[in-house]
Amino acid sequence: MKKVTIDPITRLEGHGKIEVFLDDKGEVENVYFQVPELRGFERFCLGRPVEELARITTRICGVCPEAHHMASSKAADAVYNVDPPPTGKKIRELFYSTFMVTDHTTHFYILGGPDFVVGPDADPAERNILGVIGKVGTEVGLKVIGMRSRCHEILKMMSGRSIHPVFSIPGGVSKGVTEDERKHIEEVAKEAVEFGQFTLQVFDDIVLKNSAYVDLITSDAYAHKTYSMGLVDENNCTNFYDGKIRVVDPEGKEFAKFEGKDYQDHIEERVEPYTYLKFPYLKNVGWKGLVDGMDSGVYKATPLSRCNAADKMATPIAQKAYERMYETLGGKPVHATLATHWARIVEIVYAAERMLELATDPDITKGTSGSTKGIEKAMAKEYRTIPTETPSEGVGVVEAPRGTLYHHYKTDSDGIVTDVNLIVGTTNNNAAIAMSLKKAAQGVIKPNGEISEGTLNLVEMAFRAYDPCLACATHSLPGQMPLEVVVYDCDKKEINRKRR
Repeated sequence: MKKVTIDPITRLEGHGKIEVFLDDKGEVENVYFQVPELRGFERFCLGRPVEELARITTRICGVCPEAHHMASSKAADAVYNVDPPPTGKKIRELFYSTFMVTDHTTHFYILGGPDFVVGPDADPAERNILGVIGKVGTEVGLKVIGMRSRCHEILKMMSGRSIHPVFSIPGGVSKGVTEDERKHIEEVAKEAVEFGQFTLQVFDDIVLKNSAYVDLITSDAYAHKTYSMGLVDENNCTNFYDGKIRVVDPEGKEFAKFEGKDYQDHIEERVEPYTYLKFPYLKNVGWKGLVDGMDSGVYKATPLSRCNAADKMATPIAQKAYERMYETLGGKPVHATLATHWARIVEIVYAAERMLELATDPDITKGTSGSTKGIEKAMAKEYRTIPTETPSEGVGVVEAPRGTLYHHYKTDSDGIVTDVNLIVGTTNNNAAIAMSLKKAAQGVIKPNGEISEGTLNLVEMAFRAYDPCLACATHSLPGQMPLEVVVYDCDKKEINRKRR
């Protein structure tokens, strides 16, 4: 048996490798997606006051600390059985919508975009953000960098830090939004809506008008029919901050809809000996292995999955983009893994529109209109409810850019943490990623054909669509980000190794 190793896998956050095994005919027999690091954050958090976890768990990842901050804050709310006031919730969601614009922009233009803009077979030295700028022009590059920069300014202004935010606390937030801040946020939100529409046009011009790319997106090598998961509001519209978790089956019919606190009634976690990353699956379907279809409990929790799980988008421009995506791809649900990039842009538009809605909401500045510190302190109740109940147990859920994020805490009566469970977006998608890698490898690696760097990149594209964050899913002690692909022959001898 022949083995090919891709190590390190690239343009992701974290450390992982892919091993491809070929049979004696040179056909792909199996593929293993290995994550060899131990995260350990569930253990780090034990013995800490629960209110500290919103600051500690942000250190899991420097790319999406905002997601962990929000999920942790909501879990702490539940532990103390306290409901933040409307203004506090809206401030949190405004902050989170800004973050989603920024993070999705990073992935589309910097991590995922090079495969389409520069080309999957391009020289790796050019297949990066600099290559993208070289193709689309400096003006577009400056637009992308400028949008991210202005959104990051808002995140820092609202949360007190440029990364690892500290403003969301049990019962609400520690700081309100002033009128001057609101005006600035509104201005940036308007730019973000325009930027989202611009990005849709970029995707249209570069990807949809290229028949080779459309064929790649819709090819069987990049398709898996699984269940889809996403957070929805009371109208079954996508919502990143609040709502219920909805699961639809491979045909698009509602399978389950539940509150975050009930996730253990619906999700089971499985371990395998070759990776530290767990394999969650739908408990009420069961584990049938790494296979898709109605009888398999494997599900996806990605931007495309959120679109599949929702009936519509909650904002007008995003809804039009959502409708066009499904019309172009043949209707709901869509199971084309690479179409996740398109869904991610639809979500940029939704996040920007929601950001603008919240920035112009009269409630957003409540609690910051006092003329003295004493009055402002008294008005802080507009954006925070002080916890009064004895802490016990709680679950917080948000939609991270990479998928549904669960934080589950248990404490003693003093609020000291006794148990923690985290299921992050990449963990939710682990089984689907492994399946997508195998199918892509089977589709692009030809029997006894040349295994070029471009071929291996086509395999990597299968996992890159998930925007995986392996530092969230695990934690690398060396802090490195390598990727290795190894190919073995039918006698399990190594015949090819690619390392970055």
